Amino acid sequence: MLKYNRLIIVLVAGLSWGCKVNVTPVKTDHFHLPKSYGSLSAEGSASLPEARSFFGDDKLTALIDTALHNNFDLQTALQKIELARAGVRYMKGVNLPDLSASLVLGQRKFGKYTIDGVGNYDTGFSDNISDKQQIPGPVVPDYFVGLQSSWEADLWGKLKSKQKAAAARFIATEFGRDLIRTTLVAEVAGAYFELTILDNERNILEENIRLQQSALDIVRVLKQAGEANQLGVELLSAQLLSSKALKVEVNQKIVETENTINFLLGRFPQAIDRTALSRDQILPPQMKAGVPSALLANRPDIRQAEMELMATNADVFSAKAAFYPSLNINATMGLQAFKAVLLFEPASFAYTLAGGLTAPLLNRRAIIANLMASEAEQKQAYINYQKTVVNSFTEVYNYLNLIDNTNQMYDLKAEEVDILKVSIETSSELFKSGRATYLEVITAQKNALQSQIELINLKKKQFNAVIGLYKSLGGGWNKAL
Repeated sequence: MLKYNRLIIVLVAGLSWGCKVNVTPVKTDHFHLPKSYGSLSAEGSASLPEARSFFGDDKLTALIDTALHNNFDLQTALQKIELARAGVRYMKGVNLPDLSASLVLGQRKFGKYTIDGVGNYDTGFSDNISDKQQIPGPVVPDYFVGLQSSWEADLWGKLKSKQKAAAARFIATEFGRDLIRTTLVAEVAGAYFELTILDNERNILEENIRLQQSALDIVRVLKQAGEANQLGVELLSAQLLSSKALKVEVNQKIVETENTINFLLGRFPQAIDRTALSRDQILPPQMKAGVPSALLANRPDIRQAEMELMATNADVFSAKAAFYPSLNINATMGLQAFKAVLLFEPASFAYTLAGGLTAPLLNRRAIIANLMASEAEQKQAYINYQKTVVNSFTEVYNYLNLIDNTNQMYDLKAEEVDILKVSIETSSELFKSGRATYLEVITAQKNALQSQIELINLKKKQFNAVIGLYKSLGGGWNKAL
């Protein structure tokens, strides 16, 4: 009989193995990027240097290094990776047999009008059993010590697909961490260079305050000599106070920007050590965009979206495989007796072995719903992949145009600043000789100050554009330092 049972199991398993779950995975190669970024594309591949060589500032790279160790979001991402790693570790053993040691102590009381109850009672009058085999009553003890095992045969690859899904999600969390890294590098660098810009803006204000104070002193002297009036003094005084107020505002921006960096570094407010650079010394780094196809390998968000799509493909396969029969095998082996003194005798050895195929026939709404949800998540993951790719291309395209246009604006504004600086000296000389009014002096100083601040803000836009291009091309995560 045992032979026939084994043969039936083998035949059913063999027939089941011959069937296949037909699932067509959604692939990313159906979605293509443009071949170039238009007229602003550079020939060759994108150059993605390390942050240290790209930014060229040791104090900045030290801040980035601290951020990569202490940032709160990055530490949270590391814990998400550990959660995903635990899932992979769990799924690695899902297609292997479970084996556990078991010690069971129990008692059973059978009714007098049952097969077990009557049978146990009759054994007390049998001549075919020994004294050791006499069943105690009315309560029958049960002692078992041994091993228990259960195993689900992966007939359709359902369990293997679950392993693939867990592995893909684990890799996706790693790319999620890398996305935080590249964003963090860009944010720290952007805030650092904003500090240097604010330092220069404060220097510009201090220089203009000195010029305005000098002009005010001259007007006061001229007023005493009867060559100027109180209105000129009041207007120049108001202009001086306005510049001092702007300086206070810049000081506040410096404090806030320093603390933005401190928060990114995971620490309490403190002064940020930075390189003091003049406006002419601050030069944004240069880089080429290369070909758009490089984004697929360099952008961590694209690779994360790709891994999540692979995970949903595996989920759909597992959901469809749930409609097919599953083969489960259960076994126990050990020592079992109804008397403790007999438990460790050789005759107490016992084992059980059972295998069965189960397939859902009626009321399959749960597995149908699971399949519907898996297919919807698969489509959603593919849409998210498309969205990420299009957004990545658009970011690079926008930054390339921003760099080009900002450079043109900067050159024009620099010429304007040079002209207006000369106008301050010209208006002052003319005013001293009586050929210009104090209103012309005020206007020249105001225009010069405004143009210098606009120029320094254009410098900030240049840096933000280059840092944004560096980030959008995928720089700053694979070899941050």
